[in-house]
Amino acid sequence: AHRGGPHHRDRPGGIGVTTSTVTYSPYDYEVHDDPYPTYARLRAEAPLYRNDELGFWALSRYADVSAAFRDTARFSSAYGVTLDELAWGPDAHKTMSFLALDPPRHTRMRALVSRGFTPRRVQDLVPRIEALTEQYLGPDLEAGTFDLVADFAGKVPMDVISELVGVPVADRAEVRRLADLLVHREEGVFDVPPAGIEAALDLYAYYRDMVAERRRRPTADLTTALVEAEIDGDGLTDAEVISFLFLLVVAGNETTTKLLANALYWAWRNPGTAERVWADPSLIPGWIEETLRYDNSSQMVARRAGEAIETPYGTIPDGDRVLLLIGSANRDGDVFPEPDRYDIDRDTSKAIDADKLSFGVGRHYCMGASLARLEAAIALRALVAGCAGYDIDAAGVRRVHSVNVRGFASVPMTVLPR
Repeated sequence: AHRGGPHHRDRPGGIGVTTSTVTYSPYDYEVHDDPYPTYARLRAEAPLYRNDELGFWALSRYADVSAAFRDTARFSSAYGVTLDELAWGPDAHKTMSFLALDPPRHTRMRALVSRGFTPRRVQDLVPRIEALTEQYLGPDLEAGTFDLVADFAGKVPMDVISELVGVPVADRAEVRRLADLLVHREEGVFDVPPAGIEAALDLYAYYRDMVAERRRRPTADLTTALVEAEIDGDGLTDAEVISFLFLLVVAGNETTTKLLANALYWAWRNPGTAERVWADPSLIPGWIEETLRYDNSSQMVARRAGEAIETPYGTIPDGDRVLLLIGSANRDGDVFPEPDRYDIDRDTSKAIDADKLSFGVGRHYCMGASLARLEAAIALRALVAGCAGYDIDAAGVRRVHSVNVRGFASVPMTVLPR
């Protein structure tokens, strides 16, 4: 990666002399293992970082990331939200739905989608989430030793999304396998690998057929609700419904899976934390919120400069790609006292998400935030109730290698019987 730094306004375009040796690439496996020391250096030495090789700028301080989220005109989503070239461009909305749209197109589509994805529909899922949690966790607890991701955390969220949109039970394992392939990156590969492209095409075809079937034979699931959603005679096209389903399988499955594993891993890594939760389950909401801040599933999103953007550190040229480093912003010591301390008692008296950017902010605030929190709370409560504690086999822990998503591919775990 180019050795970028704070750029001064002493040359055309605001690109000045490099004054820092910090390097950052979201493809780097070392960054996947632990990005936070790099983030700290970016905030301190290169708050506007430039990587020439990969063609992006990066904002890492909380104030800058938060302001960019809210400024949809200058920091546009219309070319997508990732660094992968195959997923970047004016057609990004075809797979990333309104996540890759700006107002007014974003406003229209989000309003239509929200007609199907209502708080009531999410709340109605509670009995099914509880049943699915019991279905997968029961055998795990009985076995005593299992892989947290493969045997539990990776199954429940995928089944919840599948339940919501109407994917039959027989198809769910394959849909989850395809979703995993979409986010995985091989070391040294700076774009979507062939397996990921093939998975994307297979998923798109699957959802295309499902939408066509709902047009013919409506059911009670979210896919039908999206097909039938209408405001003043305006409805969603098949392509728009498919793109939202595509977004759900990645955003709704992967991120919640990672949240659950991250919560259990960091409670285990910080002595006394898990024991406190097991002694007092009322601490679970704070546990979830601190995990979202401390090690969030979604580490960054991309934006495109809608014009030349003047910053205190230099100028971002019109049309350039900018990464908003959510994971770094959530560790900014100007906002969070002792930001590198995992503290489930951290002050949560403010309005929810007033202080962290884990689900975004403003127009692009994550529509599935309440569902992710609900799933995590149900799953963690069931685990606390079902055993006396747990241990993790550190030697068997493996991370996912992804540009945007941070979490685990495998967490071998042993539960202690009551």
